[in-house]
Amino acid sequence: MARKILAAGNWKMNKTASEAASFIKELAESVKGAKNEVLICVPFTNLETAVKLTEGTNISVGAENMDYHDSGAYTGEVSADMLLDLGVKYVVIGHSERREYYNETDKTVNAKVLKAIEKGITPVLCCGESLEQREDNITFEWVRMQIKIALKGLSAEDVKKVVIAYEPIWAIGTGKTATNEQADEVCADIRACLREVYGDDVADNTRILYGGSVNAGNAAELFAMNDIDGGLVGGASLKVADFTTIANA
Repeated sequence: MARKILAAGNWKMNKTASEAASFIKELAESVKGAKNEVLICVPFTNLETAVKLTEGTNISVGAENMDYHDSGAYTGEVSADMLLDLGVKYVVIGHSERREYYNETDKTVNAKVLKAIEKGITPVLCCGESLEQREDNITFEWVRMQIKIALKGLSAEDVKKVVIAYEPIWAIGTGKTATNEQADEVCADIRACLREVYGDDVADNTRILYGGSVNAGNAAELFAMNDIDGGLVGGASLKVADFTTIANA
């Protein structure tokens, strides 16, 4: 399999710059022999610290969001060029918390994905259904719609540069987890959608992560599934021992 497992930590709104510095120094030593690709997506205030302290290590750094404008009167926003100037390589786009709390839509997610690809930053594109949507048996239709709109305007070659993260909203921070089979089933359908729209090469080479309460105890079994290529990890990425286990899963 050409797709390398990616262990991506999403810190959310956690850790000051000084806390991040201590954590990253410890993490870099702990994961230096990790068999998976390691990524930490940190708050804007920690990006400069994270990039500096991960130089020469096997850890990549990502942002948790970005604006789709290049510059202008957008108070509080951060552009792709600002991220690039710091040395940021990845950016999380369309996380369910951004959609729910900050009114992000499929169209704004698409604009951000297009901008990230244009600027050479790897987008970690999030998608997923609510508990109500799962119970209404529209999971596949809903997720396919999100994917198709988010990738609109990208060429097949560009789509191969995108990392997709399936995150069932009902399994984020709730203590509930999808079974391995449930997670893999949706990831497999996302891959099938890519195959139908963009062809075999894109489907076979695009990494699809699972992002629903991945932890040290379930990562190995999840990552062993046919269509899961790693995890977008929340709370467990804030603990060096747990994230190290996941980086080696």
